[in-house]
Amino acid sequence: MAQLQRIAINPEQIQGSFITLGQEQQHYLIRVLRLRTGDRFIAMDGQGKWWLAQLQAEQAQVLEQLTVETELPVTVTLMVSLPKGNGFDEVVRYCTELGVACIAPILSDRTLLNPSPQKLQRWRRIATEAAEQSERCFIPTILDPVPFTASITGSVATHRYICEGRGDYPHLNNAINSQPAEITIATGPEGGWTEAEIAQAIASGFQPVSLGRRILRAVTAPTVAITLISAAFHR
Repeated sequence: MAQLQRIAINPEQIQGSFITLGQEQQHYLIRVLRLRTGDRFIAMDGQGKWWLAQLQAEQAQVLEQLTVETELPVTVTLMVSLPKGNGFDEVVRYCTELGVACIAPILSDRTLLNPSPQKLQRWRRIATEAAEQSERCFIPTILDPVPFTASITGSVATHRYICEGRGDYPHLNNAINSQPAEITIATGPEGGWTEAEIAQAIASGFQPVSLGRRILRAVTAPTVAITLISAAFHR
């Protein structure tokens, strides 16, 4: 099925054995992808289900439900102190491809960006597109930005890590020594976390970890962290 195009749909679009296509979806399939009536594509609801479908003008017929296993065996929540500019676009795109389940934007002491509602809509659209491209079963949840304190104290995962570029902390590779069901990992802003933030994270049950000897950019660290977790669970 790898050669077939994929689009994300809402579960309520499926009625019986047919999928009602919205105008944007019709435009994308017919005008952009240049599919014709009778051509097949894959519909995904972003909640774990895939269907092989056949285009029929304003709707599509469901031919069969597909079984796809592309998700990580661990649920990963990524907490990211928002970088400046459009850097968060890259974070959402790359970390979606790597298998993250939830991305929580954080407003930390050194955060420079104050995102608008339009930014949040854009990030969710990027996550959907990246999930389609990388053949994900699930579209990651992109949460509303919240202050550092609220995000740290609200985490309930049993395995919680905060990445820090300076200090004598164990490498993330060595910190992951079991197979937990959930992991929460936090990466900091340009300039790093403040000492008060690290102390607060530790008090809330987070383990400080290193991503290596080099100082990474705020848009690079999240991708490295998710890559290391993904590699640890595909050994």
